[in-house]
Amino acid sequence: MALDLIPTICPYCGTGCTVNLIVQNNQVIGTIPNNRSPVNEGKLCPKGTYCHQFISNPDRLKKPLIRRGDVFVESDWDAAYHIIEKHLKMYSPDEIGILGSAHCSNEDNYILMKFAHGVLKTCHLDHCARKCHDSTINGLSLSFGMGVMTNTISDIGESDCIFCLGSNTFEQHPIIGRQIIRAKSHGAVLIYADPRYTPTAMQADLFLQFYSGSDVGVLNCIMGEIIRKGLEKRSFIDTRTRDYDAFRRVVLQRCYEPEQISRLTGISEEDLRLAAEWIGTAKTCTVLYAMGLSHNTGGVNNVRAVANLMMLTGNIGRRGTGVNALCGQSNVQGACDAGCLPDSFPGYQDVTDGQKYQKIVKTWNFETGISPPKAGYNITRMFRAALEKPQKIKAMILVGENPLVSDPDQETIREALKNLKFLVVSDIFFTETCQYADVVLPAACFAEKDGTVTNTERRVQRIRKVVSPPGIAKPDWQIISDLACVMGFKNQFQYKTVNEIFQEMTEVNPLYTGMTYEKVSSPDGMFWPVGSTDSGGLSILYREKFSGIDGKGVFCPVEWKFHAEQPDKKYPLLLTTGRIIWHSQSGTMTWRSKNLLDEVNDAYIEIHGSDAESFRISDGDMIRVSSRESSMICKARIVPDVKPGVVFMPINFVSAAMNPFLNAFGADISGVSSNRHICVNISPLNPGGEK
Repeated sequence: MALDLIPTICPYCGTGCTVNLIVQNNQVIGTIPNNRSPVNEGKLCPKGTYCHQFISNPDRLKKPLIRRGDVFVESDWDAAYHIIEKHLKMYSPDEIGILGSAHCSNEDNYILMKFAHGVLKTCHLDHCARKCHDSTINGLSLSFGMGVMTNTISDIGESDCIFCLGSNTFEQHPIIGRQIIRAKSHGAVLIYADPRYTPTAMQADLFLQFYSGSDVGVLNCIMGEIIRKGLEKRSFIDTRTRDYDAFRRVVLQRCYEPEQISRLTGISEEDLRLAAEWIGTAKTCTVLYAMGLSHNTGGVNNVRAVANLMMLTGNIGRRGTGVNALCGQSNVQGACDAGCLPDSFPGYQDVTDGQKYQKIVKTWNFETGISPPKAGYNITRMFRAALEKPQKIKAMILVGENPLVSDPDQETIREALKNLKFLVVSDIFFTETCQYADVVLPAACFAEKDGTVTNTERRVQRIRKVVSPPGIAKPDWQIISDLACVMGFKNQFQYKTVNEIFQEMTEVNPLYTGMTYEKVSSPDGMFWPVGSTDSGGLSILYREKFSGIDGKGVFCPVEWKFHAEQPDKKYPLLLTTGRIIWHSQSGTMTWRSKNLLDEVNDAYIEIHGSDAESFRISDGDMIRVSSRESSMICKARIVPDVKPGVVFMPINFVSAAMNPFLNAFGADISGVSSNRHICVNISPLNPGGEK
C-alpha cells in the first residue's frame, strides 16, 4: 500500500520540531524526523518520535455529548449548538468566562478570542500561559518592551557562555539541548543552576546547586560581583538603558555578597564568583530559562533579574546573546500572540487603549459592538469568581484545557466547576474536567486540521491536516465559527479555510502584519515581527533599540524575598517539581502513547539518601507525602541528585493528583501561583497501604 509523508509540527513542547507523519489508508502509522527543518535538523526527542500514537486511540471523542442527569448521551452538532446558544443567552457578558489553549492552533485561539469579545461581549478570557509564560510577558515587557524570547534557537549554539537556570533543558527541550552541545564543541562553557543534579547538570562546566526559590538572590549576587570586578559593559549601559543607578545600589548591598548568598543558597562562594567572572568576560553570553524560573509567585522578579543581567553585560541584540524563555507547550507563544489574554487584543495590544480598541471594532464590524475596553479576569480569578457570593462567573467555555489536573489547588477548581450553572468543554479526549461539563464537544487534534502555530523563538509554522478526525469531530475554529453563526453572527464568521482566518489575523495583529500563509508554509516559517514582506522576519530583537517608548531597556531592581512557607519540624522537606522527558503536561496525550507509558507509568518522588534514612524509607517504598494543604501516595526513589532537605516530583501524573499541594491564590501580579516551593513531610506506608 502507498505511504505518504506529510510534514507538520510536533504537538508537545514549544521547540516547534517538524515531524513527517507516515500515513496509510487515512491512518497515521508512524513518524520520522524532518531533515529540512531549521529547528530540529532531522532529530526528534522521544515524545516527538511517538507523537502519532494517541491520534487513533479508541478513547477519542467522536460526537458531541450532552449531559442528561448523571450520564452523557451522544448528540449531533445542531442539537449541541442550540443547547449552548440557549444557555449562554441566559447570562450577562460579565458572567461568562472563556479559556483557550496552548495545544490549539493560532487560528483556533484567534476565533475563540473573537467569539469572546464579539459574540459574548465578555472580557474574561485567558489560557494556560497564566501558569508558566505570563511571568515572561510581564517581566520582559517591563525591561525590554516585549515579553518574548529575544533570539533564535540556533543562536544558542553560537554563544561563548550559556547560563541555564530553571530549565532542565536536556529533558524539557532536548532538541534545544543539542545547541548547548554545539556551543560546547566550539569551546563555550555551560553554567547550570538547579536544585537537582539533572541530565543538564551532567553537561555543565559549572553546576550551581541551590535551594529552590533563591533565584533572585543568586542572580543579584552574580551581578554585584560583575560590577565589583569592573566587568559591566558601561558603553551599552550608558547608551542603551536607563535607571541603572537604582539597580546598582540594590545588587551591591551587603546581603547579596557571596558570603551571605552562599550561606543561604548552598552554593559555594568560589562558584558564585566564578560564575560572575565567566559571564562578565564572555564575548557572548545567553540565558536559558523555563518554568523552574517563571512558574512561581516570584516569577516576574526572577525574569526581571535575568533581563538586568543581560543588560548589565551588554548581551542583547547580537547572535549568541539574549534572553531565551523556553515555552513548555507547543503553542503557548501563539495563544498569547492571538490575544487569549484578559488584558490584550492580538499582538499584545492593550484592550484599554482607545485607538487600538476602535481599530479592532472597525475591523470586526460587529453591529452590536464588542466587549468594553477593560481588562477581564485571569484563570485564577475566574474560578474564584465562580465560588463567590453573589456568584460572578456562572458559565464557562473551555477549549483544550483540563484545569482539574493541570491547574493548582484542585479542590478549588473542582468546587468551582461544580458550582457553574453551565459548562462547555471542547477537547480530543474525555478528560477529568469533562466530568463536570453540560456539553462536551469533540475536537480535531494537531494531525487532523490545517493552521499555524508559533514556537518559543517566535517562528510561525504550518500544521497540516494529514487524516480526517474521528466521527464527526471538527477543528476548534470551525466549532466556534459554527456556533457564532447559530447565535446570529454569520457575517463575522464566514470562514471557509484557515487561510482566510490567517489573513485576518495579520490585519488585526501588528506583529504578524506582512506574513502570508504561503510564506509561513515554507519549511523555514516566518519570525515575528516581520520587518518587511521580503524578509523571513526579525530573528534577533533589539539590535539597535528596545521596544519601549524611548527605545531604551529599563533596569528593574528586584529584592530577594523569602517564601512565606518555610520548612519546619512538621513539614521539614522542600518539594520542587518539573517535567520529565517521557511525558507532557497532564498526560492527556502521552499517557495514551504506549512507548512513552512503558518508560514511566506511575507517580514517584525523588529523595536524597540521607533523608530517606532519617524517615526510614527504602527505594521503591510506597509513601505518603503530606503538605499543609493536602496529601498523596506515591513511590519513593532514593537518588543522589537532589540536595538533602529537598524532594522532587514530576508534574505529569494524574494518578498522583500533584496539584492539590499548590496554592493558586498566593499569586503575584501575573496571576502565576507558587508552584515550585512547597514544604512537605513524608512517611512510609505498611503493605496494606496505610500508615
